[in-house]
Amino acid sequence: MRAPSGPEIAAGDVLLAVESVSLSFGGVKAISDVSFDIRKGEIRAIIGPNGAGKTSMLNVINGFYHPQKGRITFKGQTRSKMRPHEAAYGGIARTFQNVALFKGMTALDNIMAGRTLKMKRNMFWQLLRAGPALAEEVEHRHAVEEIIDFLKIQEIRRTPVGRLPYGLQKRVELGRALAMEPELLLLDEPMAGMNLEEKEDMSRFVLDVNDHFGTTIALIEHDMGVVMDLSDRVVVLDHGIKIADGTPDVVKKDQAVIDAYLGVAH
Repeated sequence: MRAPSGPEIAAGDVLLAVESVSLSFGGVKAISDVSFDIRKGEIRAIIGPNGAGKTSMLNVINGFYHPQKGRITFKGQTRSKMRPHEAAYGGIARTFQNVALFKGMTALDNIMAGRTLKMKRNMFWQLLRAGPALAEEVEHRHAVEEIIDFLKIQEIRRTPVGRLPYGLQKRVELGRALAMEPELLLLDEPMAGMNLEEKEDMSRFVLDVNDHFGTTIALIEHDMGVVMDLSDRVVVLDHGIKIADGTPDVVKKDQAVIDAYLGVAH
């Protein structure tokens, strides 16, 4: 899979920058003057206690929320507002804290849904499923089958996802995001609700996606063991304010992080 076309960003360079972003809902401040960056090729963790503003930050990055202050720079292009479909076309894909799949559709069809923005034939040709539209569908189905093989879910490809155990549903959702061929993949608590074996499997796939496809990943995760094992850098939020930013080893020793998130007394 190849990332969408656009300005070339070298590995290690800043792919996305969050600059002084603030977001409020009425009188409630979800994010207050937060700045950090995500470098191409890294796994960037966003952590913090419940209500810290982590999911709100992902929603700002991919256009679900528009900040009252600040801006986002992605691949050298600065914006204050963007719609989710514009973010998707630009190369940002997303999974959600609660699985967001079409439960009556098969795993294969759910992942195929992620290819929609790659299809060039109009609805008329797609309904006919003939000529150039059929050839295009075959091409995209081949790409989806490669993702299914990569995620090792061949045996459930024809199973409606509503019948699948939770861990496999999360894997299908990851597959649908990968089908978009993202440059930046946002994962909102990919390990939530999983047992130890499922967490180990998902951790391996996150690392493989980063290594095999070269996909830059930003993830929200509460399991500190997972964060320390997977991430290159960690940014920590507390009540919408950034309190720490650095490598996992540096962040876990930060007293503000210990007090606010890890729950260890002074």
